[in-house]
Amino acid sequence: MRIAFFDTHRFDRTAFEEANAAFGHEFTWFEPRLTPQTVGLAAGFPGVCSFVNDRLDGPCLQALAQGGTRLVALRSAGFNHVDLSEAARLGMTVVRVPEYSPQSVAEHTAALVLALNRKVHRAYARVREWNFSLDGLVGFDLHGKTVALVGLGRIGRATARIFHGFGCRLLAVDPQLKEEDARRLHLEPVALPEALARADILSLHLPLTPGTRHLIDAAALARMKPGAMLINTGRGALIDSHALLAALKSGHLGAAGLDVYEEEEGVFFQDLSGQVLQDDVLARLLTFPNVLITAHQAFLTREALGAIARTTLESIRRFEQGEPLEATEVRAEQVRPR
Repeated sequence: MRIAFFDTHRFDRTAFEEANAAFGHEFTWFEPRLTPQTVGLAAGFPGVCSFVNDRLDGPCLQALAQGGTRLVALRSAGFNHVDLSEAARLGMTVVRVPEYSPQSVAEHTAALVLALNRKVHRAYARVREWNFSLDGLVGFDLHGKTVALVGLGRIGRATARIFHGFGCRLLAVDPQLKEEDARRLHLEPVALPEALARADILSLHLPLTPGTRHLIDAAALARMKPGAMLINTGRGALIDSHALLAALKSGHLGAAGLDVYEEEEGVFFQDLSGQVLQDDVLARLLTFPNVLITAHQAFLTREALGAIARTTLESIRRFEQGEPLEATEVRAEQVRPR
């Protein structure tokens, strides 16, 4: 099948070209993101492969359909950037990668916690200038601390196993969590308000839906324990960034580790080192010594990239041959408010 890839990077091409040896699809690579302004590049392609910061809104999907595209293959787990209702109306199939490597994101979550707690990012910058002072670098033992995980899907569960290994007390915020699974993972199920009040570290592992957008807003941040740490490796808009900024400026929030940001489109995955950053909130967040931001790289391991490529190409093959797609197809009802 002929597939147009958008928002491509070297790591994408390497993983997909290696995996394609077993499938034989035909790829065309485009560096721009897929948006209503660039959708003309996809004309004549029966399938497109999209990344997380593409913008597949109604006009973009309509143009894709007019150009003959029948399949949108998302090389990501998230699908909040796609108008699924419009895709269904146009008769277009949308597939995603529901699981690639939960460990990759879970391990990055732990890396953010450890780096923030032990001030690794500050110590690294300091010693490169031959400053070997330890002042200002005091952290805390993770052992015995309370970690609240919001969302206990595959990534949340992998994260739970890691922090249990550190000897942490684990709280779980997920109404779908079964009692048996909670016992097996050493989790104490609680509602979000209790988790906010008790957690030394709050970590988000949710998809972005109308029901989870700005789940962590000013009111939620105010309920958090003073000095607590907030980690987000889920979706950027789970956190109200303006409220986050205010909580950090007031000193109420102790630290924040973000691998995602709600206005990351057009910023993350780009080299903007020669430009002036136009996002004032992001620019301000980057000035805080107790904030660590990575550019949506939690998934970026060899194992995860290989799994993403194989799952995506298998979905394309199944679509091409008219086989069922239950495991990877995503539909509009999956984003209805909870």
